[in-house]
Amino acid sequence: MSAPNFTTYFFEDLAVGMRESLMKTVMNSDVVGFANLSGDHNPIHLSDHFARKTRFGGRIAHGLYTASLISAILGTRLPGPGAVYLSQTLNFKGPVKIGDVVEISVEVVEMTEKGRRVKLHCECAVDGKVVLDGEAVVMVPAREPKPA
Repeated sequence: MSAPNFTTYFFEDLAVGMRESLMKTVMNSDVVGFANLSGDHNPIHLSDHFARKTRFGGRIAHGLYTASLISAILGTRLPGPGAVYLSQTLNFKGPVKIGDVVEISVEVVEMTEKGRRVKLHCECAVDGKVVLDGEAVVMVPAREPKPA
């Protein structure tokens, strides 16, 4: 993931089936940085010695770090700037290891005009295998009326 590439959609611009994705290589600095930001210093994320003895055989990224990558799409690409998170469900299905390339995708699955609510299916995959999925609900700004 490099510098954000912003795309702004207003509620009126969206349609069921719209989809956006991005890819992110998980770096050691990401995992250490997330541990420092969140306060979650579980050694399964930070200690090679400890993590080698687990069922994963090595260090893994925080599940919520992986989930946070969804926010990158929602806030910058679909719907983009101005979208406000209302809820997110998460189903953790597999580990993400340092060095893995995560493909994050979201798809508009439902739109509710009242309150300009948009439901999106969210998915994170490594090598084509889903490691996390869920649904997000966001509030999306309306297009400003044009001056007369």
